[in-house]
Amino acid sequence: MSQIHTRRMGRLVASGTLDKLDATIEMLAQIRALHLVDYDGEDDDLSMGSPRDTADQLSRDVNKLRNAAGMVAAKSNSVKSIKEVRSSLSGDLYSQVDTLVSTQDRLDEVESALKALSDEQSMLSMVAPLKLEIDLLSGYENLTCFIGTVRDAKVVEVPKGGLMFTGSAGKQTVVGVFVLNADAAAAQATLEVAGFTPTPVPEYEGSLVMRMGEIDAEKNELLAEQETLNSSLEAWVDSNADSLHSGLELLERDQELATAPVRIATTDHAFIVDGWVEMARADEVNSALSSICTVVDIEPFKIEPGGGGHGHSDHHHHQEMPPIAYQDRTASKPMELLTDAVGRPGYGRIDPTLFMFVTYPIFFGLMLGDMAYGLVTLGLGAFVMSRAGNNELMNLGGKFLVYIGIATVIFGYIYGEFAGFEFLPHGVCKDDAGYYIEGIVGVAQCEAHVLPDGSHGHYYWKEPKFGTEHDQSLPGWVAWMTVMYPNGGEVHWVLDGPFGLTLAYPFHRVSDVAHGGNLEHLILLTIYLGVAHILIGLTVGFRDIWLYGNGHGDQGFVCALFEKGSWMLILIGGFLAAYAFLSVPAYEEKWVNPDQDYIDLMGTVMTVGVANFAIGLGMLMWTLFRYHGVPFPINIGLAGIEAIGMLPTVLSYVRLFAVGVVGVKIAETGNNMLYGSLDFSSPLFPVIIIGWLMVQLFAWGLGVFSPNIHAVRLHFVEWMRQFYDSSGEAFKPFGFKARRVEVE
Repeated sequence: MSQIHTRRMGRLVASGTLDKLDATIEMLAQIRALHLVDYDGEDDDLSMGSPRDTADQLSRDVNKLRNAAGMVAAKSNSVKSIKEVRSSLSGDLYSQVDTLVSTQDRLDEVESALKALSDEQSMLSMVAPLKLEIDLLSGYENLTCFIGTVRDAKVVEVPKGGLMFTGSAGKQTVVGVFVLNADAAAAQATLEVAGFTPTPVPEYEGSLVMRMGEIDAEKNELLAEQETLNSSLEAWVDSNADSLHSGLELLERDQELATAPVRIATTDHAFIVDGWVEMARADEVNSALSSICTVVDIEPFKIEPGGGGHGHSDHHHHQEMPPIAYQDRTASKPMELLTDAVGRPGYGRIDPTLFMFVTYPIFFGLMLGDMAYGLVTLGLGAFVMSRAGNNELMNLGGKFLVYIGIATVIFGYIYGEFAGFEFLPHGVCKDDAGYYIEGIVGVAQCEAHVLPDGSHGHYYWKEPKFGTEHDQSLPGWVAWMTVMYPNGGEVHWVLDGPFGLTLAYPFHRVSDVAHGGNLEHLILLTIYLGVAHILIGLTVGFRDIWLYGNGHGDQGFVCALFEKGSWMLILIGGFLAAYAFLSVPAYEEKWVNPDQDYIDLMGTVMTVGVANFAIGLGMLMWTLFRYHGVPFPINIGLAGIEAIGMLPTVLSYVRLFAVGVVGVKIAETGNNMLYGSLDFSSPLFPVIIIGWLMVQLFAWGLGVFSPNIHAVRLHFVEWMRQFYDSSGEAFKPFGFKARRVEVE
């Protein structure tokens, strides 16, 4: 089946005699093919099954091992045999767990005691400059004591009869103020003016020096015990951690089997299993259950067009939909992380995962587009994958980073950028007098351009520079990369596309056309990408509504034509009208004697665009009335407002240009200000190089974070809202996926 569809599902109903229930559950767990539908207990003739007698004990054992497993990590990801794990469970594993728990509890007590002693030591260190014994700092009946730090002790005015002691603890001033209880309020007021912060004083009868010595002695004892306990834990982990995690996995399996009967409908003599299966495995499931169950029936699920309706049409009912199982994927599987973040697609709807496998890296690469940052991102992804083990989520996340890293390297090569340096020479087209020729891009166009005097344009190359005044040559570790390009980078091939679209190799995205760059072309490219991307979304939505309905109980070609065809006309019409409107003034400004045929053509394009937009707007008004219940004349004004909303949706894709250019400028600023001032003989060289590396790290971190945010927004908000129904429930087959213990 196509990768843009989810798997076809069927409804399974199986029944048999009650004595075969356990065998049926074991078989279902083994084949992992049934998404079990829990019995809700609504039928008076049926009841929920009873858990096995071992369920309670298994629950206690699982909780015990789960608590222990949270304390230590496994040492390896190897898969053990069931015989080995069951032998461990029947041996001394539980007593070993008790040892682990008691050791960890004692370690927690020791660490808490050490923290308490350290806090007390810190308090005593604060009051030590007062040179008063601890028992003199509190415990008076007729005196109030204020012990703490102040910003300025000179502003403290001690009431008559009171005493103040001062000292210095580092950069802080410590005070001890003792006043009669009647003067406490006045003393507190003057201390607040001085910025008083109280310091708690522990209760102790004896000298401060004696207590500090006792604390040191207690801490040394506790630290020695802590070291012993940590050594014991390390030895425990080496000997038992893998057995603990494997045993927990097996017990969780046993617990799921023991409690599974409560999910199944039963009578005094029979049971009924209800659930969903993938039709690709229907024969396998039927064959596996037929030898156990009396009846096995698998019915392919068929969507009732509009059956998912829940809107204003009362004559439509809500159809129970099957869970969603993705197709088997290899390369594009990491993109399922994005789809799951929104919610799985409704059954029968298009799965956007494969689309995002193509468009998401392109959008990300367009924005970040730096070979150095791409290599770092790729390396991070490879590192995550190497640490993933049997953690599927980490593995997919690592692959995702590898994909966007590869895209960043590719676009970095096209842009000619590395660590914020533009290392490819730029070129401009000039005439014999050295004047810049407007409107000419690329070597071929320049040399083929005929000037009024019959001469041809000449393409001039400028070596890239950087630094505060842009007068420094690129460092050698960057400049050598020109060897990866034809003619040492002195090449600028241009492909002129429709509607003024220009693609170039290399593509200098930061500089404008007058300086041999393609900045304006990139802006235009991002807008066209937005139009194309949204049009794809509308096309997908058209297909889904045609076949399955719009969520309001309406379905069919006509419904799809009004629901999505109206927006297609608005998008295409608005695009044509805007292109024609902006092209004519630019064309007349560019040429002294503009071609009237071109102007007439743009007039026709304008007329076609406005007509398409008007037809689409009229269809949208009818859509709001007919399919969404918006009455006239409200839908007339609402349609106009919504239609105008297509403009910011398309312009939102300009962020593909803006985010990338901002990132380049941040890195370029660091290169100009810091790397450009590097002097190997300067004593500040280490500081400057560290500062430059920090700027690069910041630029990379921002480059990974920000483009992901914007690429996600363009897909989830601008694109998916044109078609996506995220009502799908994930397909979760009953049974076990072996992680540490082989499946029986």
